[in-house]
Amino acid sequence: MPSLSDATGSRVLFGGDYNPEQWPEETWLDDVRLMKDAGVTSVTVGVFSWARIEPRPGERDFGWLDRVMDLMHRHGIGVVLATPTASPPAWMGNRHPETLPRAEDGSVVWYGSRQHFCPSSPVYRSYAAAITKDLAARYGDHPALLMWHINNEYCTFCWCDETARHFRRWLRHRYTTIEALNEAWGTAFWSQRYDAWEEVIPPRKAQYLRNPACVLDFRRFTSDALLECCTAERDIVVASARRTPVTTNFMPFWIGQDAWTWAEEEDVVSVDVYPDPTDPLAGQYGAMIQDMTRSQARGPWMVMEQAAGAVNFRPVNVPKPRGLGRLWSLQAVARGADAVCHFQWRQSRQGAEKFHSAMVSHAGEHGRTYQEIKRIGADLARLGERVAGAPVPAEVAILHDWNSWWADEQEGRPSAEVHYPTVVRAWHRALWEAGLTTDFAHPAHDLGRYSLVVVPRLYLLGDAAVDNLVAYVRGGGTLVCGFQSGAADEDDRIRPGGMDERLRDLFGIRLVHEWWPLPEGEELVCDGDRSFRGLLWAEELETSTAETVATYRSGEVEGLPALLRNGRAWYFSTLPDPAALRALLTEVAHEAGVRPVLEGRPAGLEAVRRGDLLFLLNHAPGPLTVTVPGRHRELLTDSPVDGVVHLERHGVAVLA
Repeated sequence: MPSLSDATGSRVLFGGDYNPEQWPEETWLDDVRLMKDAGVTSVTVGVFSWARIEPRPGERDFGWLDRVMDLMHRHGIGVVLATPTASPPAWMGNRHPETLPRAEDGSVVWYGSRQHFCPSSPVYRSYAAAITKDLAARYGDHPALLMWHINNEYCTFCWCDETARHFRRWLRHRYTTIEALNEAWGTAFWSQRYDAWEEVIPPRKAQYLRNPACVLDFRRFTSDALLECCTAERDIVVASARRTPVTTNFMPFWIGQDAWTWAEEEDVVSVDVYPDPTDPLAGQYGAMIQDMTRSQARGPWMVMEQAAGAVNFRPVNVPKPRGLGRLWSLQAVARGADAVCHFQWRQSRQGAEKFHSAMVSHAGEHGRTYQEIKRIGADLARLGERVAGAPVPAEVAILHDWNSWWADEQEGRPSAEVHYPTVVRAWHRALWEAGLTTDFAHPAHDLGRYSLVVVPRLYLLGDAAVDNLVAYVRGGGTLVCGFQSGAADEDDRIRPGGMDERLRDLFGIRLVHEWWPLPEGEELVCDGDRSFRGLLWAEELETSTAETVATYRSGEVEGLPALLRNGRAWYFSTLPDPAALRALLTEVAHEAGVRPVLEGRPAGLEAVRRGDLLFLLNHAPGPLTVTVPGRHRELLTDSPVDGVVHLERHGVAVLA
């Protein structure tokens, strides 16, 4: 099976989305000149070109794309060729309104933007397959082709009648009988029992709270329906003349796709990542997305999109300060990326993204954005042979599951203040600030190679996952688990005792009497070996064999255990404040034999090892001086380092 290395070789790919159809052809030669000057090695072409390729149903205009492909090949620039199916032409919405998605309230989501298609529509799928087949036949053996890029940022939801029919087929495959569906969904509640499959509809807008098990299954179905669209196009291009790696770009930590499942269907796992330059923890957010994507890829991965400067989708869109784009690009390489690309190459003069930055901004080649892009290209060229394909070692795993996230988002939950991504990010932040490189893993994955496994919050845990966690601890691993984990089974059915019995035995808990979500702004005082603040949540626990590590000292749970330990299994019934969570996880990690990549780091320094290289990344607001034992060579400047590294603001050093 092809992999990213088949496209990259011994280099790190560098480039971005290229939309030549937005520009007169005389601009293309200037584009190529600037690409070569900046060290660009690949461009992504055709993402939103459907109307240009198929201006009317069944017609094809490939002449312009032929010239683009040939031009790139002549200048030694590879092409990641996209199927243009993320944005159907206006003629499809006009002639085939049944292809347009419907919102939860039944209203039509009209064309005039992008992603305006129903994933279940046979008409849409037929047109998508036809244009993909013609693209594959024409360019599958083109020498410029590096990779196939299927669609773009799959993010469409639909509640139409065609979706309802597809949903019922999916449910019949999952449950076989309507009686099994009634049992799984608990339809005895509120007289929701179904007597025939035809009665089942998607969870559309309703009078009051919808059945949470139905909503959970619809989330699962939607991810699978979109994946069907993706794999259908993938199978077409795979059957073309030359087997070329295939990818589709994930949006970062997005609720709509079970990326564990999707990643198994890709040759290359890629992601679009857009941290906010005004966020003081943007570096940690980027690291989290990078760790998650590397784990899905089980090796090198691809940044398909990032911004060269400002974006256009926040209330206030500020550009990146000088050097920040370079810092984040090299951070991605440090955490396993073998391709660093941007949206887009040349900044659009018209359309909805004309204020979104590009590698060549409105200021042109003399603008500071393009000059910084040239510096990134030079850095990646220097590192290519030393870093491409190299692993990123991690002894810690964070467990994450989309099914639990979906169930956690139900309407009638204990607290709307608890947001699953926020909790996951808090735990990753603690480990990142402690200097511990982490993988992400599904709770049913083999965890045996990790010394420490942490579960920020997995409200829903299936039987196989529960057994896996118990076996991991019994086998000598150290487990730290966050609040309300294991409360529900695969069907979102609450476990007796408030937590799965096997987990209660593992953590030394007899019963979870009550969950105590905290109102906005409320905190609880906790103490043990150290005092800290408990955030978001508390629990009224009755212990059996557990040792109480910290106790609540305020609120209705005063005097009850906050943090528990039962051998190598820890349970946190609240979210400790950031400093406390970092200190606690550092202590547990040390006991488990896990140490930071670099001891004694100054605040704001990220140290990551990839292969035999040590990356030092400065996220502090100013310059840093870093002590590094021994003698090294800094690869970006090709200079010796003897014990001390000086990093400018947003500076990076790569030590061999």
